[in-house]
Amino acid sequence: MSLNTSEPQRGQAGVKDQSLRPRDGRPCDAATNAQQTSEAQIQAGAARLTQEFSKYGADNKRSALQFATTFTLFLALLAIMAVIAPQMYWLALLLAPLAAGLLVRLFIFQHDCGHGSFFTARRANDIVGRVLSVFTLTPYDHWRRSHAQHHATSGNLDRRGVGDVPTLTVNEYLSSSFWSRLGYRLFRNPVIMILIGAPINFIVLQRIPRGRSFTDRNSRNSFLLLNLALAVVFGIPMALFGVQLVLSVYLPVMIMGAWAGGWLFYVQHQFEGAYWWREKDWDFRTASLVGSSYFDLPPILQWFTGNIGLHHIHHLCCRIPNYQLQPCLDAFSELHDMSNRITLRDSLHCGRLALWDEELGHLVSFRDVASRPA
Repeated sequence: MSLNTSEPQRGQAGVKDQSLRPRDGRPCDAATNAQQTSEAQIQAGAARLTQEFSKYGADNKRSALQFATTFTLFLALLAIMAVIAPQMYWLALLLAPLAAGLLVRLFIFQHDCGHGSFFTARRANDIVGRVLSVFTLTPYDHWRRSHAQHHATSGNLDRRGVGDVPTLTVNEYLSSSFWSRLGYRLFRNPVIMILIGAPINFIVLQRIPRGRSFTDRNSRNSFLLLNLALAVVFGIPMALFGVQLVLSVYLPVMIMGAWAGGWLFYVQHQFEGAYWWREKDWDFRTASLVGSSYFDLPPILQWFTGNIGLHHIHHLCCRIPNYQLQPCLDAFSELHDMSNRITLRDSLHCGRLALWDEELGHLVSFRDVASRPA
């Protein structure tokens, strides 16, 4: 992979030029080290990793063991919940967060399959990915293509709209009509976007091909075939044990998993020192390392989320499977210095950020632009 050796433009020098501190000037964990990182260091670190990432490729035995143990534990937990739900539904609900955590982990396996990184053979990736899609309710082939486009355009203001969280610039927002601004504000409210929107997206919207997914034959078939599989996989236990039992067990798991997954996806690219630039200034490596967060989670949460919090490494080299991301971070110390590190506590402040300020070079809140003229 060739390096861009030209003089950094404004977008490429985004690490230093962007405001990587809160608006009150206090340093934050997400940017203290990254602020001192030059474009040359970013390119050098990216080059070193991309040249050596093949050392961190898929291990078929390890992937198979990951899949077998997590999937078996997930199914066993669902069975236990179904057995105890008729007499002690409250206890079944107490187990739902654990099952939801396993579902998030299984989604990461499906995600790796979509990138062709979970197994060395594409057929194995596709088979496992499609099996898991029945439980994540996510059409595998359609999601794989849209997610690949997300990786190719992440942080590019001129190529927004596929596989990312819809984000307006300050000027776009201020020049919109009252109703458009109101709709955008409602959508970007974390309660609506995560608590309501994420479950609706997984459970309802991913059943219906629309827009590009309707006009594209492969995407449309991906939706329809998954819906057919769902009718069989969930229809049989519904016929045997009742619709109410199946829904009362799986819906809470799915909803909680959607909450966790939705928040993970949000904070991976929606933080103050994010990277958004126009096509002429956009750079893939900088967008990967600076525009993707290092979500530093406690070990147990890192396990449930399949290390996807190390998102800057994943975006730079998407062929690295989940279990190799931490070894990569440990081996390449410069990835600590050039990343936007976010803790759980930091992530709570990301929900207020909703607009990209092209002049200041960072995400801002609605309150920050409330006094600006339209």
